Amino acid sequence: MTENAQQQPPAPDTELPTQYAPADVEGPLYERWVERGYFEADAKSDKPPYTIVIPPPNVTGSLHLGHAFEHTLIDALTRRKRMQGYETLWQPGMDHAGIATQNVVERELGKEGKSRHDLGREAFVERVWQWKAESGGQISGQMRRLGDGVAWSRERFTMDEGLSQAVQTIFKKLYDDELIYRAERIINWCPRCLTAISDIEVEYQDDDGELVSMRYGDGDESIVVATTRAETMLGDTAVAVHPDDERYRHLVGKRIRLPLTDRSIPVVADTHVDPEFGTGAVKVTPAHDPNDFEIGQRHDLPSITVMDEHAVITVHGPFQGMDRLEARSAIVAALRAEGRIVAEKRPYVHSVGHCSRCKTTIEPRLSMQWWVKVGPLAKAAGDAVRDGKVKIHPQEMEKRYFDWVDNLHDWCISRQLWWGHRIPVWYGPNGEVVCVGPDEEPPTGEGWRQDTDVLDTWFSSGLWPFSTLGWPERTESLAKFYPNSVLVTGYDILFFWVARMMMFGLYAMDGTPPFHTIALHGMVRDQFGKKMSKSFGNAVNPLDWMDKYGSDALRFTLARGANPGVDVPIGEDWVQGSRNFANKIWNATRFALMNGATVEGPLPDPSAMSATDRWILSRLNSVVAEVDAYYEDYQFAKLSDALFHFAWDEVFDWYVELSKTVFQAGGEPAEVSKRVLGEVLDVTLKLLHPVVPFVTETLWTTLTGGESVVIADWPADSGFRDQAAEQEISTLQSVITEVRRFRADQGLQPGQRVPARLALDGTALAPHEAAIRQLLRLQPEGDSFTATATLPVAGAEVALDLSGTIDVAAERKRLAKDLAAAEKEKAQATAKLGNEAFLAKAPENVVDKIRTRLAKAEEDIARITAQLEKLPQA
Repeated sequence: MTENAQQQPPAPDTELPTQYAPADVEGPLYERWVERGYFEADAKSDKPPYTIVIPPPNVTGSLHLGHAFEHTLIDALTRRKRMQGYETLWQPGMDHAGIATQNVVERELGKEGKSRHDLGREAFVERVWQWKAESGGQISGQMRRLGDGVAWSRERFTMDEGLSQAVQTIFKKLYDDELIYRAERIINWCPRCLTAISDIEVEYQDDDGELVSMRYGDGDESIVVATTRAETMLGDTAVAVHPDDERYRHLVGKRIRLPLTDRSIPVVADTHVDPEFGTGAVKVTPAHDPNDFEIGQRHDLPSITVMDEHAVITVHGPFQGMDRLEARSAIVAALRAEGRIVAEKRPYVHSVGHCSRCKTTIEPRLSMQWWVKVGPLAKAAGDAVRDGKVKIHPQEMEKRYFDWVDNLHDWCISRQLWWGHRIPVWYGPNGEVVCVGPDEEPPTGEGWRQDTDVLDTWFSSGLWPFSTLGWPERTESLAKFYPNSVLVTGYDILFFWVARMMMFGLYAMDGTPPFHTIALHGMVRDQFGKKMSKSFGNAVNPLDWMDKYGSDALRFTLARGANPGVDVPIGEDWVQGSRNFANKIWNATRFALMNGATVEGPLPDPSAMSATDRWILSRLNSVVAEVDAYYEDYQFAKLSDALFHFAWDEVFDWYVELSKTVFQAGGEPAEVSKRVLGEVLDVTLKLLHPVVPFVTETLWTTLTGGESVVIADWPADSGFRDQAAEQEISTLQSVITEVRRFRADQGLQPGQRVPARLALDGTALAPHEAAIRQLLRLQPEGDSFTATATLPVAGAEVALDLSGTIDVAAERKRLAKDLAAAEKEKAQATAKLGNEAFLAKAPENVVDKIRTRLAKAEEDIARITAQLEKLPQA
């Protein structure tokens, strides 16, 4: 009943251990998959391609929950596509992580009492490569633990030879197209890492600082400005006011004395100034503030650098040699002594930028750097989404993308490091500047030197979708697997990485975007929705949970929380619940195998099947269609939830239980049900496999005798539906559920057998009497049978003899309470439906819901009233 055709496998080994032990299964299974080459991708294949690149983890990193979450989603997509017959490539690799890696190696050198300068550049870089070989990339082994189906033979590193050639090629191309230039601009400088960092590598947080208001000039020609960085006043070259501000109109064009210096500075009029904020006047330090730099450019102001790369004051005078924070206090004290402090506010909470790696406070600094002119590149990246070439999922994330690419500033790409792609530019003795491509020889001779800076790490990772496939060479892999099918990544690096890949991909690949779809997911948080952090004490090592509960349990928990673009809460209890689900799958399949479930031979004709068999096959096909639709919409939470409830509730709790009486009775019906159960398990395990690969592999190969579910055919919806069977089993379920509820209300133990008379003749429930009696622990009525409770359900009647077991008074009390609730519901619904004003305004679907509630209440009243009448007197 599903399109699940396959070659007849050998007879399966139906022996399974009594308990599922993930630690015994997962490692050997994964190595077998890798050895058999299941995850490799063949560029010569005539299958349609499906490509996803891994967001390259840092070579310094180890697997955290964010990685585990993202990798689970990518692995699910690629495993399904592989089963659907696509030539599937999940491209692995690592990022060289310039600042982070250099910091790690410098710390190691520090333990030896050395610095990188003691080694020199060449020896230091060699030391970093040595560290990578010995200690880097531990995440690769952890990815194997998780079950990542990546093409390991294609693993790349952003500093390997091929990718380095790609970096040099695109730098040269951009340079020749005048899209890369060198200029002195304000950059974000980290005094600890001693390098420039990009805007998106700055983390802002509220810090306790101080706001100091100080008076420049004297008498009528004075003006008050406020600052949180008093030390920068040594580099002020103007005070700016708004041109329409009447308070300062008389000062515009004049010069006022700058305290603590021998300089005077002009008052300039600039529309950037907000006259409503503070005093309406701002100090202008072009060399130490990005906004001030822009003002300085407009008014041709000089830029005076007052701090060195370590954020130490360099201006001659009493503050020279002081750290910026030390100088801040000293300068405020000196201004106070001169009577120039107008106001001081402490603490003053304000947003301060910090280096995302070392958390040092960033110092805006005027510096000569290399830049990418992003205007035309960013426009192309925006147009690709607007024109529908690339779709962002969920769609509401498009606005954030456009807000970024439409307002993108030129990108500072140079870093003052030794580890990374060195900028391929040479300077000559007479001011010559030569950019060298990968196939060109650099200039030689006296006085020639290469630029000492390296490129921003994001420069090389921006090439990742095509450089990993062999670009700039026109390789078979590039032709086959570019553009990528989808990019799966967190919304938090939409700007760091995604926009850069879009810009470079469109530029390098002649207008072809790097991927068709950008599927954005949220961040993993703790079970209370709080960001995970070591400082919060709620950080989790996913390997600990994998050791304790198995990789499948962690994967299923993460997938079940993965709603597009929404953060994912996770707690250990949820992982334990997923482990229970894996155990349920194991135990149910083991039971089925012990009772002869099989995939051998064709499915019997529906006419030979019971309603129970037809019901589960109808539901199975519906779930196949439902899961496919959710995959296409990247709804991992919904597809996982659908599979959980189908497998646990419908297959294991209902179909398997309903089939037990059939198996016990034997005969042709039992043989039919064994084949149906085998089919249901075969398809269900395939549907579950992309999310929980290990347990499903073990069970599927045992059930079918097939080589591996990794390369099995993905099930397709055959279109088989049987609404009559679904209605019949729904009725059966309602009867069993109602009687179970009644038994529980009476305090009967689940296994306690009760005499019962079932009046099922003339109803669809008649063929299911044996199953009803077995599931409800109902024994046949004896000669002394006396009905003490009668339950009319779905046109049938279940009479129970609860003599000696039922508390009649308690039962009457319970029914009276239920009756009162039903009558209240009826009264509320009747009142609404009798309100003409309400009916005139309410949408039709709302009115229909109320009518349904009324009908249900009336049905409940009739049922409960009948039950009360059947009860003996207390």
